Amino acid sequence: MLVLSRKTNESIIIGDNIEVKILAIEGDQVKLGIVAPKSVKVHRSEVFKAIQEQNKAALNVDKNIIQKLTNKK
Repeated sequence: MLVLSRKTNESIIIGDNIEVKILAIEGDQVKLGIVAPKSVKVHRSEVFKAIQEQNKAALNVDKNIIQKLTNKK
């Protein structure tokens, strides 16, 4: 893990086209701005984990249900 110190209005660059800028520091909260291409998905970690869990749950669909749906005409 890379640990950096930044002040308000300073930023870091990730790769060639992602910028993370410190917008404000208020008490124990840091407000970040992220500039990235639309093709790059940016999620808070708890949202990302929830998406992963939903995707895993979707894989556990009963195979019989899938067969019934695909055989219907």
